[in-house]
Amino acid sequence: MVVKSIIKLIKSLQQKKHRIEHQLFVVEGRKSVNELLNSSFELYGLYVTEDLEEEYQSHQANLVSAKELSQMSSLKTPSGVLAVFHIPDQKELNKDEWILALDDISDPGNLGTIIRLCDWFGIKQLYCSNHTVDCYNPKTLQATMGSISRVELFYGDLDSFLSKTDLPVYGSFMDGASIYQSKLPEKGILIMGNEANGIGDSISSKVSHRISIPTFGNSKTESLNVAMATSILLSELRRDSEET
Repeated sequence: MVVKSIIKLIKSLQQKKHRIEHQLFVVEGRKSVNELLNSSFELYGLYVTEDLEEEYQSHQANLVSAKELSQMSSLKTPSGVLAVFHIPDQKELNKDEWILALDDISDPGNLGTIIRLCDWFGIKQLYCSNHTVDCYNPKTLQATMGSISRVELFYGDLDSFLSKTDLPVYGSFMDGASIYQSKLPEKGILIMGNEANGIGDSISSKVSHRISIPTFGNSKTESLNVAMATSILLSELRRDSEET
């Protein structure tokens, strides 16, 4: 039996202000939970229903009823396992490799997908502006499918960060040079902009190389989803490095 105060705490972590207050976040789903249990994230508490109790014995899981798990969960259909982890301290950026930077991404699903793309393409560092959606948002975590355990996340003043860097800064724009005709360096910063407004004016002024994904044929599509565009640009970035 889990005490009501624990259920109340875990439920409260669906909101950013409480995640900040307690420095805790919630992960659900066997794949995501297992990924983080095998990572450097520090476990606060693990809660499982009876059918999964044996699988998580080595992690000293707390047995809960289906009703209790439902009270904790943000999902309509809880998966049978829920874990709470400590939010880690922010590390220092490594400026000897590519950094992906996000200018005010607002959709949690987009951020989660972008984190997963970073994992796929070996981008180990993701710098988010202060107004980018919280990476510990439950919807973001669901979309990462555990990849957040292998990508370092940084939040800060993107304008200030770019003002101090000596790395080449690439930005995604509709009117930029074609990515397919651009020779990319071994390291740098790639900026992706907000879903509705793109890269803001202040950040745009810090971009040294404007790049784009050209359309083909008679396409009437106005723009690509930011996560889709990120996948194409990261693929080209890595293809260029493979050919170097």
